[in-house]
Amino acid sequence: MKVVEIRAYLLGFAPAPPIGNASRMIRRRDFLLLELVADTGARGWGEVFASPAAAAALVRTRLAPIVLGASPHHHGRLYDRMLGTLGYDRRGPGMMAISAVDMALHDLAAQDRGVSVAEALGGALRTRLPAYASAPFITTDAAEPYGHYEAEIDSILRRNFRALKPRAGVSPRADGAMAMAVRRQVGPDVSIMVDINQGYTARAAIESARRMEEAGLLWMEEPVQPEDVAGYAAISAAVPVAIAGGEALASPAAFRDFLAAGAMSVLQPDLTVCGGYTGFLRVAALAAAYDIPVMPHVFGTVVNMRAALQAAALVTPRRGARGEYPWIEYDASANPLLEIAGALPVEADGTMLVPDAPGTGLDLQGERLAPWTGETWRLAA
Repeated sequence: MKVVEIRAYLLGFAPAPPIGNASRMIRRRDFLLLELVADTGARGWGEVFASPAAAAALVRTRLAPIVLGASPHHHGRLYDRMLGTLGYDRRGPGMMAISAVDMALHDLAAQDRGVSVAEALGGALRTRLPAYASAPFITTDAAEPYGHYEAEIDSILRRNFRALKPRAGVSPRADGAMAMAVRRQVGPDVSIMVDINQGYTARAAIESARRMEEAGLLWMEEPVQPEDVAGYAAISAAVPVAIAGGEALASPAAFRDFLAAGAMSVLQPDLTVCGGYTGFLRVAALAAAYDIPVMPHVFGTVVNMRAALQAAALVTPRRGARGEYPWIEYDASANPLLEIAGALPVEADGTMLVPDAPGTGLDLQGERLAPWTGETWRLAA
């Protein structure tokens, strides 16, 4: 099997209504989907959700000559060669471009063997994962940014979720009131996490965590800027709630610094940022050395969703306050790109099944992306 063609799709949509967090309102979501086509006709898929246009340019100019004509089964060798093209760009679009290619190479290689990616990487440790709804989102345009949470949470619970991650970060006082209202609404058996989306200083995050403490949070995510090791460490030392993060970190070295400082209790590398499956497993090995839970961050299209299920199935379980890690994140906002190849349902017990079909189990034709595609290009061997 050899890669004979690379197809890129720059696509996106405008969320209706817009969704917000402590840092910004999101009125447009853009992605790069990368399709590698093999001489057998098989297609492997990868994704970039941050800096998609820049990553696409780097695939076209730097990575395509390495990948075209190569065997997907040599993904380890190809990964090293792609890393050699980065120069100074080890945490930006260059790593994101490599991530998308690595995801697609693993997808193709597993399909060629007739097994899932998890099976190809040593075998899944589980067949299902507890899912949490990544929602509701702040409405910063409204007088009451959290005012719609009650109705939206009712809808989330009707979709079988037994855990949810509302966005927080309006103010410590407002956060505390919101978290307690959510706990009263969902009762004691539903897990709650909150995501600050880098919106606070360390001092404000500590006050917010203390005001939310009685709600019994599973974790507080990204309380400060992603490279603020000292800030994360100060928060972790000051409050009992687990501090999670890492979706914006792109290398094992970056995660190492946080672990050495005791700054995070849960690691959340994103396959589209940290180097695909290869990068994710390197971070997972590092986390294991510190006995820290690791799970994929997922907030994009069906491509990363399916890849994250495969990756999470490989992670050694760690016992948390409410069952075992890892969890799988599910974007519960209105996202048409999660369902372009059929919905991945949440089961009645709040879990998602890990697909065991070849690759990631994704059957997607590029033509189906047309309603959301702004630009596409192809390169052949």
